[in-house]
Amino acid sequence: MRILTIIYEFPPIGGGGGRAAYDICRELVARGHEVTVLTAHMRGIPFQENADGIRVVRISSLRTESFRATFTTMLAFVLAGLWAGLRLIYLSRPEIIHTHFAVPSGALAWTLSILTGIPYILTAHLGDVPGGVPDKTRAWFRWLEPFTIPIWKRAKKVIAVSRFTRELALIHYSVDIEVIPNGADVLHLAPSEIQLNKPAQIVFAGRFVSQKNPIAIVKILSELTGLDWFCTMLGDGPLFEDVKKEIAKHGMSDCFNLPGWVTPEDVLNQFSKSDILFMPSFSEGLPVVGVQALAKGLAIVASRIGGFMDLVDHDRNGYLIEVQNRQGFSQVLRELISKSEILLQFRKASLEKSRDFDIQKVVDQYQIIFQNGIHEK
Repeated sequence: MRILTIIYEFPPIGGGGGRAAYDICRELVARGHEVTVLTAHMRGIPFQENADGIRVVRISSLRTESFRATFTTMLAFVLAGLWAGLRLIYLSRPEIIHTHFAVPSGALAWTLSILTGIPYILTAHLGDVPGGVPDKTRAWFRWLEPFTIPIWKRAKKVIAVSRFTRELALIHYSVDIEVIPNGADVLHLAPSEIQLNKPAQIVFAGRFVSQKNPIAIVKILSELTGLDWFCTMLGDGPLFEDVKKEIAKHGMSDCFNLPGWVTPEDVLNQFSKSDILFMPSFSEGLPVVGVQALAKGLAIVASRIGGFMDLVDHDRNGYLIEVQNRQGFSQVLRELISKSEILLQFRKASLEKSRDFDIQKVVDQYQIIFQNGIHEK
């Protein structure tokens, strides 16, 4: 198959949605399919490259930050993508378009589909669903939502990355939605043996934005007095300096490492040296870092929200805590850090659960959907 993937964030730009798209594209290429990705450019990144056999074409979109896209940069991506997309379609003759995020990428896929007749598959990641990330998108969807309905309806198939994303989308869009989780290369990521670290290594990976609740991590860990732990917080964003100030306020500079924005490979390397993924987020679709944490055999302590409910079996491979329950987070972290036998048991359970998110199984499902979309057009 010849596949055109449209996504406004693709590594090294953006977060988990881009990484999920990358893993799908890489596996499709490994199976002999021809994949071209149309995505946003940023200074310091080549406009065109070959990444693991994927042809990546980046277009100017006024984007200046890896961790954040504004409405202006999203609109610029759609406008610039019209000409670039038509040219790519003329040159590479894709049989199907796969777009991640109804907004903004879906708008571009919808327009190109109308102009060329090529069908598209839509994958929703929560942030493009009304109410998914209210702090970020509530104002946008007040006037934008009516314009998104045709994007969802014209898609040959709509995929949601988690049950929560699907349920939320069905409130707003009367279309058939199938759940296919984000995946990871579980077989290659899995450690040969799980060994606990001393001190216990806690890791957070994500944007430093209110949705991810990074300041709460510092406040909660400040309550774990008398325990031996160290926390690495991977990422960057508008709350980065606030997190550093909160760490200094509690006199815990020796207990934290904040390397800033890192590559996906750096994330995996840190996971290999960690024991617990700690994510007290307010909202999540199905976080790729959560899937990768399973594959690396990490216990997961996370909010009882969204996609984490698909990743964590409470009291088996981690704990799901109500996001406002700081004491609850402190209690379960204290238990995992102080009781090595439980932590080891949870880590082994995560490794076992990771098999449900093997990228091979994920792409098996996408491959069937793509083939059906092509044959039905």
